[in-house]
Amino acid sequence: MKVAVIGGGSTYTPELVNGFLSRMDQFPLTELWLMDIDSVRLEIVGGFASRMVTSKGSPFKIVLTTDQRMAVEGASYVTTQLRVGQMEARRKDEYLGRRHGLVGQETTGVGGMAKALRTVPVILKIAADMRELAPRALLVNFTNPSGLVTQALSDYASDVPAVGVCNSAITTKMMIIDQLELVTGKHIDPKTTELRTLGLNHLSWYRGFSVDGENMWPQVISEYIKSLKEDPDPEWDPRTIEVLGMIPNSYLQYYYATDKKLAAQENWPPSRAEEVMEIEKDLLKEYADPALQEPPADLMKRGGAYYSTVATQLLNAHYNDLGETHVVNTRNNGAVRDWPAGWVLELPATISRKGIEPLPATPLPPVCFGLVAQIKAFELLTIEAAVHGDRDAAYQALLAHPLGPRADKIPAVLDDLLETNRPYLPQFWD
Repeated sequence: MKVAVIGGGSTYTPELVNGFLSRMDQFPLTELWLMDIDSVRLEIVGGFASRMVTSKGSPFKIVLTTDQRMAVEGASYVTTQLRVGQMEARRKDEYLGRRHGLVGQETTGVGGMAKALRTVPVILKIAADMRELAPRALLVNFTNPSGLVTQALSDYASDVPAVGVCNSAITTKMMIIDQLELVTGKHIDPKTTELRTLGLNHLSWYRGFSVDGENMWPQVISEYIKSLKEDPDPEWDPRTIEVLGMIPNSYLQYYYATDKKLAAQENWPPSRAEEVMEIEKDLLKEYADPALQEPPADLMKRGGAYYSTVATQLLNAHYNDLGETHVVNTRNNGAVRDWPAGWVLELPATISRKGIEPLPATPLPPVCFGLVAQIKAFELLTIEAAVHGDRDAAYQALLAHPLGPRADKIPAVLDDLLETNRPYLPQFWD
């Protein structure tokens, strides 16, 4: 079995390799192809990945390439973890927002839009290569903004099986498990738990949790509110959580506490991208050490906890037809009644050889749905802009986003965004 990783030079890759190594008894991988356009990073990360595999008896082969088509050809699974423009483009996304008094973030607001405009055409090209060279493969997308990118695949490459994934849900699940274990004094096996969530990627609400089928949400939400009230600087206002009866995804702070996020930006540098650039510099130095055979502890500073768990669990569930429930980004297809069938949502779904089947879910209350609908409108407009180089659609996307600029400021922000990203947006400059 061949798995291709597009963006294989990522510093996350060693964690992914560890995930495959831990599942060799269930997931018979024979070739892991790491593809990246940055040959220097690929050589460093790929060399380390090869040493990791060799130290475990070489159960599968690591193949490095800068040729996307070679990587995709004949693959059973293709995973995407790429960043068009690399970390410098993320840094520019953050400062684009800051320059205009807006949120500067890689998946939210104007920064998320810039990243999407760069990324969507590249992902659709990967899908086109898969259609030709790996027609039965599943595309598993980790590339941010994951939900928007998966929506683009659903709209423009619907014949290529694809699913979007993120580590936010599993991170929240593990946080809840830790909280319950502390309160009850009992060990909880994550495999016996189920987290209910609904929304969009980085715009979701957690609203249910069970252990061995027993509903634990009243206890979970009660303990969470109690911890917020005891915290001198809580993540959320406790009253908001009481009223919602749900735990918002952490990215909702950009919407619920915008002023706080804008104030924090005034302390840059370093922005988050600049912090990660330093972390990655150190990580690559460690990866280049010929004696290193295990991922270093510093990898946790990079973020992305449980990344390998999410990735390999999903591929394993699909390959072995396990019918497991995973939180993913996939097309609604009637799972949430009264919501458009074509919307890609983040929600629990059954993973099996038949594909990705979203589980029926009760719609979110109006207080949440209004924001979901607004951001989905932004996503759909951004996709049209990305695919067609449509400046009017880009203008409308900024107008639709609640964290976007005022209407009279949109021309200046859009011109800045397009000019800053000009090397990566040929569709707007043809």
